[in-house]
Parts: sequence; C-alpha cells; structure tokens
Amino acid sequence: MLLSEPAGLLFCLILVFAVGPGSTKDVKALCSTCARIVENFSKGFERTANKNFGGGNTAWEERKLSKYETSEIRLMEIVEGLCDSSSFECNHMVEEHEEHFETWWFKRKTKHPDLHKWFCIETIKVCCPKGMFGPDCNSCVGGAERPCHGNGRCDGDGTRGGNGKCSCDSGYEGEFCLDCSERYFSEERNDTFSLCKECHPSCTKCSGATAEDCEECREGWEEDQEGTCIDINECSNDPSPCKDEEYCLNTDGSYTCNVCDRRCSGCKGQGPGNCLACSEGYKDEEGTCTDVNECELPDAVCTDEHQECVNTKGSYRCRCASGFQEQDGVCVHSTLQSCSSSAVHCCE
Repeated sequence: MLLSEPAGLLFCLILVFAVGPGSTKDVKALCSTCARIVENFSKGFERTANKNFGGGNTAWEERKLSKYETSEIRLMEIVEGLCDSSSFECNHMVEEHEEHFETWWFKRKTKHPDLHKWFCIETIKVCCPKGMFGPDCNSCVGGAERPCHGNGRCDGDGTRGGNGKCSCDSGYEGEFCLDCSERYFSEERNDTFSLCKECHPSCTKCSGATAEDCEECREGWEEDQEGTCIDINECSNDPSPCKDEEYCLNTDGSYTCNVCDRRCSGCKGQGPGNCLACSEGYKDEEGTCTDVNECELPDAVCTDEHQECVNTKGSYRCRCASGFQEQDGVCVHSTLQSCSSSAVHCCE
C-alpha cells in the first residue's frame, strides 16, 4: 500500500534523523584518506623530479610538447601512484576529484603550493586546519594554536568531524586540561597555561615533588613523626602475609610473596641458606640445606636381592644391578629372563 504524501515525508524525515549524514568516524576517515593522497602526491612529485619524456631529442620534445616537469604526462604518472589497488576509499576519492588535481597542477600550484590546504581543506572540504574541528572548522578548546592548552587532544582535530572535547594527557584533567589529576601537583598555573608534575610515589595528594610534600599517604605508606610518608614493612607483620612455603619480600608501598627453595620446609628468604628447616631428603650443613645421599647411609635402603641404590635430589631410587632385569617385581638374571620368554628351552 502506498503511503500518503504527508506520511511519506514524515517517514523520510525519520529515516534521515535515524541514519544521519555520516558518522564522525567516517568524516575523520575521509580526512585521513585525503591526507594520505596528498602525501603520496608529494612522494610522486619527488620520484619524477629528474625524469623527462624519454625520447631521443629531449630539447625538441620540451620545445614542442612543453617541459616534462609541468606536463600532463608527469601529472598522470603521479596520480596513477596515489593509491593502492586494494584501497577503495582512496581510489574513489581520486576518481571523483581528478579534475581538481588538473586544476591545481596547471592553474593553482604556483599561488597555492600547499596541496593539502588547497585540496583537502578549501576545495573538497574534508579536513580542517590543525587546531580546528567539525563541519565549520571551529577552534578547539584552548584555541587553534594550542588545542586543549597543550595538555591534551582535541576530538576531531584537523578534520570535519569530532565534537572538540579534550582528552587530557596523563597528569591533567578537566574540560580545559588545566587541572592536575590525582598524584600530580601544579608547578605553574594561569588562565591559559598549566604545568602539572608527578608527586612522590608515597603520595596520593601533594604540594611538591618529595615525600615531605605529601598531603595524604598512599596505601602501603604511613606518616612518620616529621610528617613524611614512609614505607610500611608488611613483611614484619606477625603472622606473615605470605603462605607457609613462601617468604615475604618488602617493596616500596607493597610486598611480594615468593616460593621457598624446594630444599626448604619454610624459609625467610631466597635460596637453601635461608631455610627455617630442611625438607625431607635434605640436611643442614653449616646453615645450608644439602641433599642426603641415602645410598651411603649405614642401613641399606634397597634391600631386595640383586638391587642397587641410585641417589636423586631429595630422594633415591632402587634399580636392578648390572646383568639383572626386573621381571614381575623382582630382579632376575638377564639370561634367565630371555630363556623364560623364548619358546625354545635354551636353558637346558
């Protein structure tokens, strides 16, 4: 069923407002594409700087056909290299505005040497000058010369998109990027300039760069009698903040828990020399936990017939002696084992 004229108009208006003329991302992308085209044009201009028509009589060609450096042939060679074959946006922009390159090349280049300004900003109007944004190229917060007062990035800067709002650099905050964020202090400030510097690591708020300038200590630090924020040694707490088989290592404002050496049963630091006790299979020798050689103990640990002991770190294992092999849990002579597995009575 066809819509009435008023209903159809209303539908179209709803569609326009719903879809919009194009997203900010698309507008920014157009400027980026144009800037890339201009950059490639400049590269092509340099690449063809020392070329000529390539014929035998260059003087005649330049006299009759005009000089190569200002020729249409050179322009076409440059234009052909502006885009990768796979870049639809770039090729579409070049094809759509090819006549503008001809106009600039033959009529505007001398008076308007800045191709980006003439083409991207003034002619096809997909970009703005630096420090400006939006369809009308309004100045960014803080002015075009120092967007966001030099302490941030203006949304849409240099494009026909964005809203001009500032994304502040680290250490700055506020609509104008003039305020210092947490853990930063203001070293210099006026209506158009702000210099924020980082507090000492011990401070959450501060008035200067040292631990004495803290107005509030960070977690993991505490204020001493002189008002200076000093590190809290969490490792001195009883009980320790770490597990039984870990040792505590204090750091500025915090601590870490590290696994004890395998030779230790509990420890106070790194390595076998810091064990509180030795793990099973190890013994204390002059303050260091070393391996116990179970194979040299007075009482044999491998007691089955034809077995020998092999020491390992923290333990041992029993194996059949040379000339014997394990069969059904016992060590038998290798010759007997081979005979028992053969269909021929080789041992008779």
